[in-house]
Amino acid sequence: MRQNKPDKGWKYKVHEIIYEADTPLGKWFDILLFVLIIISVLLVMLESVKWIDAEYHEILFILEWIVTILFTIEYIARVISIKQPKKYIFSFYGVIDLLSTIPLYLSYIFAGSQVLLAIRSLRLLRVFRILKLVRFLGEASQLRKALEASRAKITVFLFAVLILSVILGTLMYLIEGDEAGFTSIPTSIYWTIVTLTTVGYGDIAPITPQGQFIATLIMLVGYGVIAVPTGIVTVEFGKKSQEEKKIGDKHFVHVNTQACRTCSKEGHRDDATHCYNCGSEL
Repeated sequence: MRQNKPDKGWKYKVHEIIYEADTPLGKWFDILLFVLIIISVLLVMLESVKWIDAEYHEILFILEWIVTILFTIEYIARVISIKQPKKYIFSFYGVIDLLSTIPLYLSYIFAGSQVLLAIRSLRLLRVFRILKLVRFLGEASQLRKALEASRAKITVFLFAVLILSVILGTLMYLIEGDEAGFTSIPTSIYWTIVTLTTVGYGDIAPITPQGQFIATLIMLVGYGVIAVPTGIVTVEFGKKSQEEKKIGDKHFVHVNTQACRTCSKEGHRDDATHCYNCGSEL
C-alpha cells in the first residue's frame, strides 16, 4: 500500500478519488463510472430501435439527461482537481470525455426546425463514451507497446498483400471481363481485397473455371491475412510481458495507480513522494 499523506484540501481528495484506483473510494468511483458508461452506450443503442424509441422516448430522454449531467460533473471535477487543467483537457481521455458529454447540450444550442435532422446526428457522438472503457483495461499499455513494436512488420506485410491484390485483381480482370462484373482493374482489385479479408459480398463473382480457381486460392490466402498480423502482435505482446516481468523481478518494485496532479502521469512507486516525470510532489 502507498504511504498515507496529510490532508491537502478538498481538491486533493477529489483528485485521489477520480484519478487513483488503489484507494477504496477510488475503486468505487471506477466501478460506478464503468457501469455508467455501459448504461449510456445501451441508451444510445435502444434509441436507435424505432419501436423502443417511439414507446419509451420520454424515459430514455430523461435517463440520457441524468447520464449527461453525471458525466458533466465528472468532467468538471477532473478539470478542477488537477494543477494544470490543460494537460487533461487536451489529452486523449480529456477529448473523449468532452465529446461524450456535449452532444445533448449542442442539440439545444443549435435548435431550429431546419437543422433539426443534422443536429440529431451530433447525439451519435455519445458512442465515444465507450472509448472511456480503455482506462479500465490493465493490459492496455502492454498492448500499445506491442502494436508499436509490430508496426514495421505489419506495414511490410500489408504492403505485400496490396501488391498481391493488384496482381490477382489484374488477372481476374483479364480472365473474367465485363460479363462477370469485373469491369475495370480497380473494381477487380476491390473484389480481390474483399475476398481476401472475408468471403466476398456476392456483388461480383467469377464464372469461368480459371477465375473460380484463382478465387479459391485467394480465399485460402485470406486465412493467412488474418493469422499473420495476429501472430506478429501476439509475439510482441509476449515479449513486452516478459520484459516487464523481468524488470519487476529484478528490482522488486511495485507501482500503483496514483496519478500526478501536475502532469497526470501514472505508475508511481509505492514509496515515491515526487512524480518521476515532472518532479512535482505527489
